[in-house]
Amino acid sequence: MPSTRPLDPFEIRVLGTLLEKEQTTPDHYPMTINGLIGACNQKTNREPVTSLKETEVVEALDRLRLDVLTWRSDGARAERWEHRLDRRWHLTPPRKAIMTLLLLRGAQTPGELKTRSERMHSFASVAEVEETLQELAQPGEERLIHELPRAPGQRENRWIHIVGTEETLPANEPEVAATTTAPGETIAERGPSSLERLTALEEQVERLTSELHALRVRLGDLDE
Repeated sequence: MPSTRPLDPFEIRVLGTLLEKEQTTPDHYPMTINGLIGACNQKTNREPVTSLKETEVVEALDRLRLDVLTWRSDGARAERWEHRLDRRWHLTPPRKAIMTLLLLRGAQTPGELKTRSERMHSFASVAEVEETLQELAQPGEERLIHELPRAPGQRENRWIHIVGTEETLPANEPEVAATTTAPGETIAERGPSSLERLTALEEQVERLTSELHALRVRLGDLDE
């Protein structure tokens, strides 16, 4: 784990967005608050897609600033924000591209990371991606990622960052519903995350496979 405290989901989305825009749209970096809010909530290259409010983004920036992970600069028209991760996490261009994707989109395979990193860093091969992943996963205080066990039916292992807590951002998806608990009070009920849905689906496939095998055994016994 990194030497800094575990980051919460809002802080992770903010940092991932700052990293991404620094690499893909440097003319608009450092970022204004409005630009950062829009980029955090964009509908592409995000998992999950969210609707973060200004207060949530500003408060995340302030918490990160206290840990010297972000920095505010007052421009001529509006304050702008930038990250301070290059030295803290020892980010070379390939490492920065990988960490950006993992912060913004969760667990991914080396093949997915190669395809999605083109605008940030062009990896020559999947093997080069895997080499960078191994660097980021080296044991020590600044170990940033972890390799997940291969799930049934998958050809590649997935990798995930380990800089945050177990919490997840509330997704801006149809599964989210508002339930009234008292007059004027609501609680947002978030549907399962993509990882949770995938895990449930894999478990269902395993169960059905087992049941099919048992049925074949029974039919074989009847034929005999």
